[in-house]
Amino acid sequence: MQKIRAQLHWWIFGIFAAATLFIWYSVAAEDRGGLLTVAFMDVGQGDAIYIESPTGTQVVVDGGPDRSVVLELGKMMPFYDRTIDVLVVTNPDKDHFAGFLDVLRSYKVSAVIEPGTTGAAAEYRALEQLIEEKKVQKILARRGQVVQLGGGAFLEILFPDRDVSGLNPNEGSIVTKLVYGATSFLLTGDTTSAVEGYLTHLDGAHLDVDVLKTGHHGSYTSTSDALLGFASPAFAVISAGMDNRYGHPHKEVLDRLDRFEVPVLGTYDRGTIIFTSDGETIRLKK
Repeated sequence: MQKIRAQLHWWIFGIFAAATLFIWYSVAAEDRGGLLTVAFMDVGQGDAIYIESPTGTQVVVDGGPDRSVVLELGKMMPFYDRTIDVLVVTNPDKDHFAGFLDVLRSYKVSAVIEPGTTGAAAEYRALEQLIEEKKVQKILARRGQVVQLGGGAFLEILFPDRDVSGLNPNEGSIVTKLVYGATSFLLTGDTTSAVEGYLTHLDGAHLDVDVLKTGHHGSYTSTSDALLGFASPAFAVISAGMDNRYGHPHKEVLDRLDRFEVPVLGTYDRGTIIFTSDGETIRLKK
């Protein structure tokens, strides 16, 4: 009996020690040091951007073409964190939303922001049904809306500024500006050069950012001279798959970026690209 008591004592001690270590691990993981994290996740031929504010608010802009996004989120988030505050579907093409089916099954999501364009794929109807089943709040994106992320960080919607239900998904794509202090990111979805030109007319110098997520995976239909002139980014990120069948990024876009002397970072050759910001400077994680 005494031996059993001794063993029980050590089991109880081990449980308390493990619990203490877990608590300290959790505290350390939650200490963001006043930093905003933005990760352009490697999901192959698609877009998926993870944003974590200095206070821990988590947003995922686009979900890529498949469940790769869940695997990437597992690298970005603590294993015990099963909640995400906001999902943003910039447009209803599969390479931007299909992975959200697995995200909604794996995480508790508070809200989904959509542009209002219609997706033809059966998976999009499945996504809408799953959003309803999970009782996730749906928000229709409109220019002027601001999503407060905490700690002074916010996500501003620049487009659409109207009902885009009759437009094709690319023309109606959500365009947002992520701001933290003096630093900012322009996230353009699959928007076209026509919409870019419209935004330069509306916003002008307000489009000036540190990091530009190039439109439509580096397609020649986006990332126009007009946008680059106003955005003048320190970095351009291209989210595309290696040796994809579309030939992204197109040479025309790479030539434009070279002409504007903008360094290019591609998920197709670097994998996931992670930036942090302290509100004053942007740092690229090596």
